[in-house]
Amino acid sequence: MRYANMCLTLVGLCASLLAAPAVRAAGNDSSSSSAAANAGQAGSPAPSALATNTAGSDLADSTDSADAADSAGAAEAADASGAVQTVVVTARRLNAARSGIETQTGASTYTVDTAAINSEPGGENVELNQVTLQMPDVVQDSFGQIHVRGAHNDLQYRLDGIIIPEGISVFGQTLDPRLISSVSMITGALPAEYGLDTAGIFDLTTNSGLLQPGGYVSVYGGSHDTLEPSFAYGGSAGSLSYYLSGDLLHNDLGIEAPDGSSEPLHDHSTQTHGFGFFEDILDPEDRLSLIVGTSDDEFQIPDEHGLQPTGIAGVTGLGPCGTGTGFYAPPCTGTDMQVLEANGQTAYLSNDLDETQHELTQYGILTWQHSEGAFNIENSFSARYTSLHFAPDWTGDLLYNGIAQNAFKADTALAWQTDSSYELNGANTLRAGFYLQHDASTSDTTSQALPIDALGLQTSDVPGTVIENGSQSQQIESAYVQDEWKALTGVTVNYGLRFDHYNAYSSGSQVSPRVNVVWQALTDTTVHAGYSRYFQPPPFELIGTETFKQFAETTAVPPGTETKDTPPVAESDDYYDFGVEQKLLDRSLTLGVDSYYETARNLIDEGQFGAPIILTPFNYRYGKIEGVELTENYSVSHFNVYGNLAFQSAKGKDVESSQFNFTEQQLAYIADNYIHLDHEERASASGGVSYEWRRTTFSVDSMFGTGLREDLALPSGFDIPNGTHTPSYTTVNLGVVHAFDLGGSGPLKLRFDVINLLDKVYEIRSGTGIGVFAPQYGARRGLFAGAEWDL
Repeated sequence: MRYANMCLTLVGLCASLLAAPAVRAAGNDSSSSSAAANAGQAGSPAPSALATNTAGSDLADSTDSADAADSAGAAEAADASGAVQTVVVTARRLNAARSGIETQTGASTYTVDTAAINSEPGGENVELNQVTLQMPDVVQDSFGQIHVRGAHNDLQYRLDGIIIPEGISVFGQTLDPRLISSVSMITGALPAEYGLDTAGIFDLTTNSGLLQPGGYVSVYGGSHDTLEPSFAYGGSAGSLSYYLSGDLLHNDLGIEAPDGSSEPLHDHSTQTHGFGFFEDILDPEDRLSLIVGTSDDEFQIPDEHGLQPTGIAGVTGLGPCGTGTGFYAPPCTGTDMQVLEANGQTAYLSNDLDETQHELTQYGILTWQHSEGAFNIENSFSARYTSLHFAPDWTGDLLYNGIAQNAFKADTALAWQTDSSYELNGANTLRAGFYLQHDASTSDTTSQALPIDALGLQTSDVPGTVIENGSQSQQIESAYVQDEWKALTGVTVNYGLRFDHYNAYSSGSQVSPRVNVVWQALTDTTVHAGYSRYFQPPPFELIGTETFKQFAETTAVPPGTETKDTPPVAESDDYYDFGVEQKLLDRSLTLGVDSYYETARNLIDEGQFGAPIILTPFNYRYGKIEGVELTENYSVSHFNVYGNLAFQSAKGKDVESSQFNFTEQQLAYIADNYIHLDHEERASASGGVSYEWRRTTFSVDSMFGTGLREDLALPSGFDIPNGTHTPSYTTVNLGVVHAFDLGGSGPLKLRFDVINLLDKVYEIRSGTGIGVFAPQYGARRGLFAGAEWDL
């Protein structure tokens, strides 16, 4: 019944959209430099290759495909009325002007467009993080997290160049592939306009009802009780245009399984996503746009099979000796401990644990763009609300963890962003801008813990309750100025300065110089090199109020627990990048190599410490990250193939904040030794092939990883933090899509996908390592099918 109601809701939404007027204009929006970076197949019926590296250059031939697409669009628009043609041409010119405000000179940019996403297994039904995992040096983690170039988070998401302030959500994917025409990952030594979070900038170019009119209704489902109806539709009336999309997802694999089973216990998820883009071309020089979006996600926390509480280190409970599967009367032997007793209960089968998490995100962006001659400016005001609520299993969490905590966190962010460019002369383009952000957060917790004495002996089975509610605010101010200088024929230098300041739980500021050089050594050979100084404030919305001091003499703070808690501080980096791109075979084959080296002070990392699935930031005093990436992209006619291979090393030394999350032994070891960061994957690879034959697209993609870090257990009984890694793994996915021509209406597309074809059982996390609370396994083999009808 719930699925029937869900489908009826979508039908109602689609019916209301179909009543709106629509003007069909030709072509995709390829005006922006990021969208234009797709392989030069404009006008080809074959999908473009999945990821294309521009090798840090805004030179090369990226504008060729943009010009071709614009010409095709203008020719088709000429069949419409003169007024419509004027609006279409104006929109394309303003898009090109917006691209002129943003520069990626010297950075490494990898772009995926809608055609490429749809040609891959799963198509637009996959989450955005699954799309980005096919880009080089993007590493998979649990809870849907990804890591770029050895950084734990340090990711920034933009819609049409506008920053979306960071949120709290862990599992939910707020941004959906259905709303974009392309997504670009910008990384490396970045120009001065990019700051705050810099490991990877994901810039999503949104669909437009003027340039991508029409839409579809779709239903997709299969294994893990998955059902996902969705829709997208866009159109225009005069100078006004709109684009809407939405989906409702139910499945029984909301979070990675903790035991490798294909049908994990207690893992149901319900997720709702909606998006709207509205635009008004005011005149040939001005336009207003409004973006709104929402994500409302409910998750059960999955359970392991057949376990029982085993006790808490440093605490002697009132219960029997625990083995994880059964109990026996004291005295305990080996490493067994007397388990806790809560309200007369000592046994609690893990199958019965009932924890849930609810995540809500809502955002809006209002933008005014003005373009006149050599001067372009864009002003945006954005607002975002995000909240996370973890509901515990009060008895089960007490017995397994010594603490049960109902946690609610919320953050409201308001931001103002201005970016501008001015073409001073044929050799110099000046760019400048600023960014202001204000956050207001709340953190409310109600916790229960059991009393113990100074020796760690449990004194009662009646838990005590601690309530702590708090709030905090944050201010961020940033400004930059830079000059893109065509110094010599084939040589472009981009240099600039950036200033960032923040004030929250801690405060700090920095002036950051940036310089990048791109050299078109030969017609098909591009070399880039750059240096950037970075400044990253700690993730404010994840920092909680201090509670551990109120838990003295309880099972939440066993004897010997570290109680020092220095607030996290900003990270400062020196980043160096060098790369080469070579085009061969009449530019159908692109090869690239990129290397980077980064030294960090106050390196920021994050971990999950405790049962609530809320990440906690902390600092290493020193950090060093380095790596190399190899990329390949080949596209000809209806055949496309791409491949990425990356090697990385990421290490930190001396924990200097949030110390109470560590044991004293861990702190002492890390103070004297560099350790591998928990999210480091020494080698990773991804690749895929797609081929279109008679309106049928066949595709296969694959991903390889050597495994994230886990503790290394020594014979002495001491564990080296992050001293080894989980086993390596390879997954393979298959997809087939066929488009049926129904005549007089849009085609009907049927797809069939096999995810994890070989049913590989692999650990993403083992349950050990810094900030790792429980094991997680990748999804087992899944069979999925879908139908999409173009409107």
